[in-house]
Amino acid sequence: MQNKILRLLMVFVILFSFTSCEVIGDIFKAGMGFGIFLVIFIVAVIFFLISKFLGKK
Repeated sequence: MQNKILRLLMVFVILFSFTSCEVIGDIFKAGMGFGIFLVIFIVAVIFFLISKFLGKK
């Protein structure tokens, strides 16, 4: 009886750990996408400012 309960508990722990890893992976993927967008936006703003300053001369 105790072996069945222990096995069932181990299965639940494994299942919950896999789903939490997937959630954390999705969060990091979303963070990476936002980070790439932010870097592209900052580079675009820098190029815009440089073109404004160099275009006035």
